[in-house]
Amino acid sequence: QVQLVESGGGLVQAGGSLRLSCTASGRPISTYVMGWFRQAPGKEREFVAAISWRRDNTYYSDPVQGRFTLSSADAVNMVCLQMNNLKPEDTAVYYCAASRSDYDHTLLRPYDYWGQGTQVTVSS
Repeated sequence: QVQLVESGGGLVQAGGSLRLSCTASGRPISTYVMGWFRQAPGKEREFVAAISWRRDNTYYSDPVQGRFTLSSADAVNMVCLQMNNLKPEDTAVYYCAASRSDYDHTLLRPYDYWGQGTQVTVSS
């Protein structure tokens, strides 16, 4: 089993930045696809970003591309999501997830483990 714990969420003004961290325990995540998803009230959980298991590719949804950056630190079993130029529409609970396969990293189903989420609120 892998346990994932997100941290770094909070309240920020539009245009500001936040850095989310996801710390894994239980077993190494060095060969897992790691993803970030978010869910706003009344909306479906949506893909935000992912990094391939080889850590040679990163992927971003269109709304966050150019503003968010996903990085990995496998030596300490952690991934981070740097979020810049935040917008009110970024307000959501952000979830970290780990997958042992990556046939489609934008879907929920491939991910085996999920964190409990961290709230990000962006004020206008």
